[in-house]
This record gives sequence, C-alpha cells and structure tokens, in this order.
Amino acid sequence: MIVSVKFVGVFRSLSGKSKLGLKLAKNTILREVIKKIIEESPQLTQALSNPKPNMLVLVNGREISVLNGLETVVKAGDELVFVPVMHGG
Repeated sequence: MIVSVKFVGVFRSLSGKSKLGLKLAKNTILREVIKKIIEESPQLTQALSNPKPNMLVLVNGREISVLNGLETVVKAGDELVFVPVMHGG
C-alpha cells in the first residue's frame, strides 16, 4: 500500500523535501510508519524517533491523540502530516 507523508516547517528543512510517498505493508501502525520514514530520511531520526509534545502528527487531518496514538493503523491512501509546534512569549 502507498501512503502520503507531508513535512511542515523544520521537518521539511531536515528532510529536504515537503512530501514523501511510502510503500508499506497493509494496515501498518503509525509507530512502524515512523521507523520507515527514518529509514528513508535518516536526518529525521532525532526529530521523529520519539514524538514529542512540540510536534503534531495528523492522519487524514486528525491529530493522533484523538485516534489511537502511535498505535493508529495507517491504511492505503492515508495522508500523514508532521507539524512542528512553536511556543513563544
């Protein structure tokens, strides 16, 4: 199956691309998808290896905290978006 991955902000800068198409096994969980992304773009290892509160991960426009977190099942045609969260004052 193929899923679409989009990188926003610093994730786009680190990866050197704004989009990535990933070929995965059917119904892969998000944790495994992130491992595959890191294999394809090792420069994202530190940023993605342990999703932190300063990043949003969206699956089809829904933040993973309202889904099943890193255990969310990703299906063919899904769109994943990695968004950095900036705080300031």
